[in-house]
Amino acid sequence: MHISITGLKPKGLLGFIRFWTLAIPSFSEAKSAKGNLYSAVKKINGYNCTLSAWENREMMSAFMRNGVHLKAMKAFNSIATGRTYGYESDKIPGWEEAYSILESKGKNY
Repeated sequence: MHISITGLKPKGLLGFIRFWTLAIPSFSEAKSAKGNLYSAVKKINGYNCTLSAWENREMMSAFMRNGVHLKAMKAFNSIATGRTYGYESDKIPGWEEAYSILESKGKNY
């Protein structure tokens, strides 16, 4: 199973508005995407975090490169900062573990 963790902060007021106009529908699409096993959001230390589990990396990548998520990725540099991390696992981590992994291994954007 592929685990994906993100922690993002919008940039300024316009970034905040654009971030949420993309994040909400993107999360909705993720929950119903083929291969999605789990999706959750939580605010941690000022970051808007997502935690999702997918049948495999290919299914996560197919979601990531389509629909609203693709629009969000194209707009990312102008609307937010943060980090992401994905890895293979037999279990879905809890939020404390997920955020610790994101802090120690996540790629900054």
